[in-house]
Amino acid sequence: MTETLDFTNIDAVASMRGLLSLARLIGQVRGPKRVAVAAAEDDHVLGAIHNARLEGMIQPILFGDEAKIRVICFELGIDPSKLEIVNAKDHAQAAELAVRAVTSGQADILMKGLLDTATILRAVLNKEWGMRTGKLLSHVLVFEAKGKFNRLFLMSDGAMNIEPDLKAKIEIVQNSVALAHALGLEKPKVAMLAAIEVVNPDMSTAVDDAIISKMGDRGQIKGALIDGPLALDNAVSEEAARIKGIVSPVAGHADILIVDNIDVGNVFYKTLVYFGDAQVAGIIMGASAPMVLTSRADSESTKFNSIALACILAERGKFK
Repeated sequence: MTETLDFTNIDAVASMRGLLSLARLIGQVRGPKRVAVAAAEDDHVLGAIHNARLEGMIQPILFGDEAKIRVICFELGIDPSKLEIVNAKDHAQAAELAVRAVTSGQADILMKGLLDTATILRAVLNKEWGMRTGKLLSHVLVFEAKGKFNRLFLMSDGAMNIEPDLKAKIEIVQNSVALAHALGLEKPKVAMLAAIEVVNPDMSTAVDDAIISKMGDRGQIKGALIDGPLALDNAVSEEAARIKGIVSPVAGHADILIVDNIDVGNVFYKTLVYFGDAQVAGIIMGASAPMVLTSRADSESTKFNSIALACILAERGKFK
């Protein structure tokens, strides 16, 4: 089994600064969740699905090219007769069938397989049978930075919203806070990241961050402590915050890191993985059910971690 994250009790993680075990995570899932996988013909996807099924976390329904799925299963030593496979003529049909499985109640979780994000989102956002809720969809990354920090962080949005305006950023914060609450962190500390820690009227990021921070102070965004703009070092390092004279309950203690646009978030995420060897999981918030949306290039362990996270959210019914 690949190394994985533990999401069972993030409030304990925050208070004890310690991570729990995968076995305890799996013990928190009271029964297997049904996962509809769109375009499942991928070795990393099938490997992660297989491991999650063996752990008793999921019952998968695989939509895609049935012949390719069976070939990959044989190559990986997986018995395809143990899996429910539904043939689809192309990726668009696989996405539609998987989404319909979720909205009809046949499945609890939607997972993106070997297809591009635009294709699955077209199905998710279909007005007749999609997974719309009226809320903004946003991606939240959960990650463990080994060594220096012995706790979990959340980061958003590095995969969904390209250049969010102020209104969208507010919803991105709200979605991230909702995930933190679902994981047991009652009052997460949210850092609005920028290149500086003062409000510069010439920098739209800093201005937006200050507005959202003040909205948090006034109770317009509930259930979190929010501060910004904060540079990354000031958000996560007590020493950096002290040196710069920043007095804030968030500075040096942030649980949630909010970036300004998809470029920053995408580079942040891939830097964690490729240079920092971080363990990560990703989820889409704001839909009618948990959505596992990972990159086609993501590792099997990242996909497994993301499935585990989705199972916890489906179990607790807090994902939008």
